[in-house]
Amino acid sequence: MRIRETGKITEGLWLLGCEESCIYLLQGEKESIVISGGIGYIVPDILRQFGEFGIKEEGITKILILHSHFDHVGIIPFFKRRHPEIEIYASARGWEILRMDKAIDTINEFSRRIAEKMGKYELYSKFDLEWRNDISGKIVKEGDEIDLGGIGLNILEIPGHSSCCIGAYVPSLKALFPSDGGGIPFDQTIITSGNSNFTRYQESLEKMKDLEVEYYCADHYGYVRGEEARLFIKKTIEMAKHNRSLMEEIYRLTRNVEISAQKLVSSFYQQYENYFLPFEISLDVYRQMIRHIANVIDQKA
Repeated sequence: MRIRETGKITEGLWLLGCEESCIYLLQGEKESIVISGGIGYIVPDILRQFGEFGIKEEGITKILILHSHFDHVGIIPFFKRRHPEIEIYASARGWEILRMDKAIDTINEFSRRIAEKMGKYELYSKFDLEWRNDISGKIVKEGDEIDLGGIGLNILEIPGHSSCCIGAYVPSLKALFPSDGGGIPFDQTIITSGNSNFTRYQESLEKMKDLEVEYYCADHYGYVRGEEARLFIKKTIEMAKHNRSLMEEIYRLTRNVEISAQKLVSSFYQQYENYFLPFEISLDVYRQMIRHIANVIDQKA
């Protein structure tokens, strides 16, 4: 079952944000952590939800960045500046990217572009949402556990969607937080977004497939629970194979990355016009994926 409404998921776990940009609050006996960083324009939604759900903002002591793309780090600057004592966690590669001037410029540019698309651009004059060089934190890696007191969060390295992508798993809740390193439960389909390296993306899916999952907590379009959650990674593996075959087929016909990307993105938006990303950002994503597919095909030729 797919759930997109914000609120309590189970004891100690909350979905916050909005349908297209989700973050999660995990509460332990001693500390609480926000998992993922969402899009910047969800800040007022989160502040409102704190009040609606009786969540104490000052009780949040940690935020975990699952990867460094603009739509997954947007709330970090606001909350880190508002509460300097909050500890921010990310992978080593994630922090490397987030210290690059070019990456920061891209985060800010894309964040403003999508806020404008969603009719929320005015929030940039009300809240300090821009990334600058004042954000730092701690490194987490495969096998690390973040202990919140009575509940632990295990870190998984799952590159492929991005080179810095990590996931998190809470064994006691059987809750998986794969970010876009897993499938995105959009509409009634599954979006597979192996942006930086589709082969490694597929390998990361295989790595997660045997985890016991009752709650599949996606960064976009809510969470999945029950039987569908238990099968979600395996279905994502099947969808990734299908989508890879489609990209391979289009590229072999065109032998041109740009034409292939244009064809695939145009077809996607004809079917799913309400997907949150602007056309031109999705086009960048497909260019990356097909460029990798093309390299694999051309090397075998």
